[in-house]
Amino acid sequence: MPTARLLGQWITPYLQRRVIVVMLLGFASGLPLLLSFGTLSAWLREAEIERTAIGVFSLVGLPYALKPLWAPFMDGLRIPFLTPLLGRRRGWMVATQAMLMLAIGGLAFTDPGRAPWLMAAFAILGAFFSASQDIVIDAYRIETLEDEEQGVGAAAVTYGYRGGMLVAGAGALILADQWTWTHAYLAMAALVLVGTVTILVSPEPPPPVVAPEDGQKEPKGWVDWLKTYVLAPFTEFTTRPGWLLILLFIITFKLGDAFLSIMTNPFYIDLGFTKTEIAEVTKLFGVIALGLGLFVGGLLIQKVGLLNALLISGILQAVSNFVFAYQALVGNDLAVLTVTIAVENITGGMGTAAFVAYLSSLTNTAFTATQYALLSAFMALGRTLLSSPSGWLVDLVGWFDFFVVSVAIAGPGLAVLLLLIRKFPNHVGRRKTLVTTQEITEDANKA
Repeated sequence: MPTARLLGQWITPYLQRRVIVVMLLGFASGLPLLLSFGTLSAWLREAEIERTAIGVFSLVGLPYALKPLWAPFMDGLRIPFLTPLLGRRRGWMVATQAMLMLAIGGLAFTDPGRAPWLMAAFAILGAFFSASQDIVIDAYRIETLEDEEQGVGAAAVTYGYRGGMLVAGAGALILADQWTWTHAYLAMAALVLVGTVTILVSPEPPPPVVAPEDGQKEPKGWVDWLKTYVLAPFTEFTTRPGWLLILLFIITFKLGDAFLSIMTNPFYIDLGFTKTEIAEVTKLFGVIALGLGLFVGGLLIQKVGLLNALLISGILQAVSNFVFAYQALVGNDLAVLTVTIAVENITGGMGTAAFVAYLSSLTNTAFTATQYALLSAFMALGRTLLSSPSGWLVDLVGWFDFFVVSVAIAGPGLAVLLLLIRKFPNHVGRRKTLVTTQEITEDANKA
């Protein structure tokens, strides 16, 4: 009985209506990703498109990296009819999902052999509206969940995201094999309705509170609008104590993990594992382990607090890289590989849940979409640019030393976190008041 009660306490946070809504929206967010990348590349290759051209198709993913550029519009612009009817967040979400269905439907009726450029255009549109949907879903998640629910929400949205990717990957391939690519993509377009129906039966999050001394609730003219929704997200963030340390932490926290993950598949190949073994252990078993890590990470935040959960998961992420060093010593051993993947994905899932919750806690509800898009872009900077020398390091020192060094590379992020905890222990927590027009102007002039 005590065990059953304990399990109930662990599972109950994930059964709340708001958390289930977030999970379903995560599914809608993950569904379109592979339809412009991995799944689409299989269709292109089956149509005998040259591999060089398929590689160029990867550029359709640029909207995901550039989404901070138009995130302010999704914070500050109203859509005629939809915004008055559904609200700021729900209106934008329904609009982006409708356009996303049209883009995926366009892909369904395009022949890559006869009109590859038309397919590329629909793929770019799909990626653009998918990235736009992500902006709104992130904002909706942050604004509807309480601060103490952000960890569970981060885990839930990732569960849904992975489920959407699985359906768009394996599911679409199976449908295309049984019927046609057109049928497969039409089915994927229809599944976007999961997100649309979810948001239509869910409430609009409360609007940001306008400071009482500011009588102007809506920006007047484009100049005021730009100050409020483009400059203010930057300037408001820079007024916070320790904001430079916060940005440094965001860039460096996942660095050790990213430094390792980019080289894991080449590592498995070098050890002589077959592609089937890699797929079975890393993709199938690894997804289960990741789900467990997300679950534990969400609960850890509730039990020990966000900053302590970040510290614990960050240390575990770093130490887990030693398991890869042991794998390098023993070589081609499938049992050890299973343990390695389990440890890596569980700790990585814990770190992801804590980190997404942390980024969410730094936003101001007046411009959640813009600030979260910017903060996640800084996170991507550390994951991509700063981890790019990883292959060079492997060639220089070998696999064992590389994994040992990757543990040390995680050190700066943990050191910055300790400094933040010591000097600014209360820097997390969403800001819920819209700064006044006068404050925006003053901060913009200072910047």
